[in-house]
Amino acid sequence: MATRQGPRAIPSDQALTNAAGPPEPAARASVADTLRVAAQVLLPTLAGGVIKRRPRAMGLAQKLRADRPAVDELRRLRRRYGARPLRLRVPGRSVEVVLSPDEVGVLLAGTPSPFSPDTTEKSAALGHFQPHGVLISDGHERAVRRKVNEAVLEPGRAIHELAGPWARVLHELAVPMLDRTLDWDTFTVHWWRAVRRVVLGGDTAEDRELTDLLERLRLDANWAYLHPRRGETRRRFLDLVRRQVGLARPESLAAALAAVPDNGETDPPGQLPHWLFAFDAAGMVTFRTLALLATHPDRLAEVRDELAGLDLTQPQQLPALRASVLESVRLWPTTPALLRESRTATEWGRDRTTFFIYTPYFHRDPDQLPYANRFEPAIWLDGRAADNPALVPFSAGPGACPGRDLVLFPTSMLLANLLQAHDFHLHGATLTPGQLPLTLDNFGLSFDVVAR
Repeated sequence: MATRQGPRAIPSDQALTNAAGPPEPAARASVADTLRVAAQVLLPTLAGGVIKRRPRAMGLAQKLRADRPAVDELRRLRRRYGARPLRLRVPGRSVEVVLSPDEVGVLLAGTPSPFSPDTTEKSAALGHFQPHGVLISDGHERAVRRKVNEAVLEPGRAIHELAGPWARVLHELAVPMLDRTLDWDTFTVHWWRAVRRVVLGGDTAEDRELTDLLERLRLDANWAYLHPRRGETRRRFLDLVRRQVGLARPESLAAALAAVPDNGETDPPGQLPHWLFAFDAAGMVTFRTLALLATHPDRLAEVRDELAGLDLTQPQQLPALRASVLESVRLWPTTPALLRESRTATEWGRDRTTFFIYTPYFHRDPDQLPYANRFEPAIWLDGRAADNPALVPFSAGPGACPGRDLVLFPTSMLLANLLQAHDFHLHGATLTPGQLPLTLDNFGLSFDVVAR
């Protein structure tokens, strides 16, 4: 799989510059256009749940095709204002919407300085359950916590050193999913059993309580600073995190964390809540990828060729399946908004400007992507995705998700176990090849399962 570097290096001690000279200042939206962005882009995104998806809202969004007006609105704004960031008229704040793929690359390459991922809104939301997470850390604390994440998650390594036992767990837990029907509720029960064993090393009552508490806190986090923090629930959750990490059960990420020294700044156990958060999104991606493969027989045939004769109790790289997973995230991003906040004045805006990247726009813009509404896994193998700085299923640049390769392993391996000897017939959505919808409610999907 091709590896892409950020398109531009941005010195942390200088204002924004590039090889072609300084970019133009941000354009300024009219009041009417600001209100249209709020109504058609921001509010639907928030309604669906940014930190924890709301099933009813997702079902309604699919019926209303809610993402289509948002993408079309940003396409209209780009035609009207050009490719520069667009400054919204927000009282008391400097907020800019990014409209150009190149500017996405600049912002992500400039992480964490001058464009920090630790934005006001993100800190307010993630602080509900991960007060010391790397995404809401800055400066020296961010640097040391990022190193902890990289040491345990092993970015750049396709097969994690613990992948052997994880492959056996995934093979075992795929079996009960191969009954006559598979719906979201059944899938997610077994998915979380696998996640708890991979991350925590077990599936005890305490492990289940931990993930249940996380779900409750993430629902609160959807409201960011508009919802008071549940002091007692949060304390119980964070205490359980430290206790379960302290058990250091073999062949788990928690055991690897327990071995990392804590100098008072790194807080290794405090990194684990975000990993569990990310695995929730990975489950959604896995289920949607299954739906795509069930409705695209040519792509499914390529995957089955890849699986022929493989022992799935052993770790496998599975490039075709990994590309299918990445393509599922392109089509339906689990992180609909990427935020960056400037830590100095730049040509685009003043200090503490918040930059809003609406990922569905960049992932599904037919003006930019000839394959916008197609299932095209090959772009992740032939370099086309790598050449586009705005195709960012796991973000990009120095702030790219360090768990990218780790997540691609269980998602692809579970799909391999499901598809190797069974066919799946989709219900709950129409996925016509070449005309894929911009919104897909994973909660409403189900499959008839037939042994081949």
